[in-house]
Amino acid sequence: MSTRARLTALFAALGALVVIAAVLTIVLRPMAVSAAAPSAFEVTAGLDDCGRGWGGDATPSTGGATGGSGAAHVAGGDQTFTVTNTTVGGMEVYLQAVDSKRVYLDLESLGAGAHAAARITLGAGRYRFVCLAADTDPVRGPTVAVGTAPPGSRLTPGVVPVTRTDLIPVAKAYTGWVSSRLPALRAQVAAVAADAEEGDLPAAKQDWLTAHVTYETLGAAYDAFGELGDQLDGLPHRGLTGFHLVESQLWQGAPAPTVAASARDLGSLVDRLQAQFADAQLDPGDVALRAHEIVEDAIQDTLTGATDAGSGTSLATVDAQLTGAGEALAPLGTVLAGRYDRLGDTQQALADARALVESYRSADGRWTPLDALDRASRERVDAALSQAAELLAPVAAICDPRRDS
Repeated sequence: MSTRARLTALFAALGALVVIAAVLTIVLRPMAVSAAAPSAFEVTAGLDDCGRGWGGDATPSTGGATGGSGAAHVAGGDQTFTVTNTTVGGMEVYLQAVDSKRVYLDLESLGAGAHAAARITLGAGRYRFVCLAADTDPVRGPTVAVGTAPPGSRLTPGVVPVTRTDLIPVAKAYTGWVSSRLPALRAQVAAVAADAEEGDLPAAKQDWLTAHVTYETLGAAYDAFGELGDQLDGLPHRGLTGFHLVESQLWQGAPAPTVAASARDLGSLVDRLQAQFADAQLDPGDVALRAHEIVEDAIQDTLTGATDAGSGTSLATVDAQLTGAGEALAPLGTVLAGRYDRLGDTQQALADARALVESYRSADGRWTPLDALDRASRERVDAALSQAAELLAPVAAICDPRRDS
């Protein structure tokens, strides 16, 4: 599934029509627009008429110029738009502040002849629509001067769009971190096989957990792992493979030679992964998206017990997944600075969730099984992860790469 498609599904689940502070992307659904509304505008989005209908009909421009010889004026506050794509192809449309380049509205994948409706609240400043068709330069609509919003207005936040160029250093940094962990993963899996070959299955259990935790921290790279990722971590309900096959054998009493053979196969998969990943190129937009998805997967799969093949170490997996989300978030700090005012809250939420989960590990390293948690404990863990996931959702939206306008 494409990054944009996954983001669409994500915000449908979150209630995409709600304007969230500092969130750039708004997934729009058709809504009724009253013609009697004082600030309701029918706006066109095309190569020759971008932004026409909002405050004037000046000719739009391409390149660096701004269409129109002077700014039209509209009142500040609520602005209701029905935007129509007048071209024969798909279009993305921004409403942008001329001076800061911050974007206050982003209509994605507006099809030929299609309409999209939205309402935003603008404060004083100069704004314009920007129309971005595939394989063409951005077309900038006429500048519109917006007056001061009425007292008490809740202004729509604007964010400077993140481009793929902004995210390339992020992808490189994260790829480097994953690459640095793969030799350790290989050594840890080899230890499992060696333990089993010696008949020491208690040691193999401990080394399996160490290796599996390492693998679970690499979640933002799973898409790059491709089919190997499925083989390495095949879930119980899909057919046991890789880590979970070894887990099942260790905790269900399989003989040591059987465990050793499966662990050697797992080592071969890690070898292939290490060789394959050496040439991997992560999609720059995936790191932020996966940071959110890692925590969502922890909630939907790990905390439901769906990934447990007998070891009872689901909370160790959750702890590793939270670590992985933090590692994916870390290189995004520079990009998010000035774009997301809750970045610190997000980092703290991940740290708090980890501390809570780790409180269910005993001094000897044993993790409390999920079915041993009382109801209050389960609710606390669920709430902590849900809070982290909620705060990570805007990160995925803000870092969805966009064209430079």
